[in-house]
Amino acid sequence: MAGAATPQLAAAVSGAGGLGALGSAMLPTDELRRQSAAVRELTDRPFQLNFFCHERPEIDARTAARAREHFAPFYDELGLGEPPEPVAPPIHFDEDERLEALLELRPPVASFQFGLPRPEALEAVRDAGIRVLASATTVAEAEQLERRGVDAVVAQGAEAGGHRGSFLVEGDDAPVGTLALVPQVVDAVGVPVIAAGGITDPRQLAAVLALGAGAAQIGTAFLRCPESGISESYRAALRDARPDGTILTRYFSGRPGRTLRNRGAEELEAVLPYPVQLSLTAPLLASDDFQPMWSGQSGALAREAPAGEIVRELAAAVG
Repeated sequence: MAGAATPQLAAAVSGAGGLGALGSAMLPTDELRRQSAAVRELTDRPFQLNFFCHERPEIDARTAARAREHFAPFYDELGLGEPPEPVAPPIHFDEDERLEALLELRPPVASFQFGLPRPEALEAVRDAGIRVLASATTVAEAEQLERRGVDAVVAQGAEAGGHRGSFLVEGDDAPVGTLALVPQVVDAVGVPVIAAGGITDPRQLAAVLALGAGAAQIGTAFLRCPESGISESYRAALRDARPDGTILTRYFSGRPGRTLRNRGAEELEAVLPYPVQLSLTAPLLASDDFQPMWSGQSGALAREAPAGEIVRELAAAVG
């Protein structure tokens, strides 16, 4: 939930008894330190930092030229000039001193998408007393995460908003739904399982707990909260969201992610690998037509209310 998960949102969730999170992959380390300090000023409860561990891509000159040619009409329409040379933004966990910052900040929990850090980095995180969570979209991914020593596996179903956390499969190749994935992961691993994907109200939370999950990771339900950092147009789109209003697309970053339908989701093409695609889509984001509005399939059930209120209502409903 990079950009949406503000310190105020993380603190409100933690203060109400949940585990608030900061989407940290896109944050420069100075900003990561500032936002972590802001959370600690607002609450003394545990929170987590989330990072990306994708493979670093390589692109050739022909692919870069084809990408610039694809994006040129959109740049021209928005008066942005010529598309830049595509480059990979420094958002990998091992880049830009993120590991050093994490070890310095020592949040109670760190979570990872797209796999785990290199072994020596992961060992340093664990030696610092930080509990480790990581996302899996298949049973095989969950089993690998357990072998590498995670404290819990986040079983992310196809209904989830935002990027899919796949690292052994492409991510948009017949993704498994939450209700099918969770019990299979529960049966396959010995560590706790956290369900994710399409969990917005108490009925869905009760369902995944009945399937053996020990907890649920919830994102879309908090997007309309006043503490969320999303734009007003994004809020309006969520307010008017239809039950079938999301699409799984690679247009924004080059990796599959679930977003509300808009022009960008249906007209742009993923011509570059993740995260290089970001260097060409980022200038388009000022336009509502091209802004990625990440949302799970239950986005139409999300409501506008303080984050703490939503946490308390979910907790009360399942006892």
